[in-house]
Amino acid sequence: MAKTQLGARVDEDVAELAKKRAADLGLSIGDYLARLVQDDASGLRARAVDAAARFLVEHQSVFDEAEGAHQAPPGARAA
Repeated sequence: MAKTQLGARVDEDVAELAKKRAADLGLSIGDYLARLVQDDASGLRARAVDAAARFLVEHQSVFDEAEGAHQAPPGARAA
């Protein structure tokens, strides 16, 4: 398939994040952006976010218990 060049202006921190993430995945910036657009257009990203939200709702009590176990008992203070 023929490739088309696109241009976009983004904040410097977004550009650095994109470069790092693409490198982490072993992809060029262009291939990384193409993957993001394809995932978004196919609904994959939305389904993943929905699945994560359902997981958190179903298991929130486990996270709450774990967080409570790491909190200091009432009245405890650092010396």
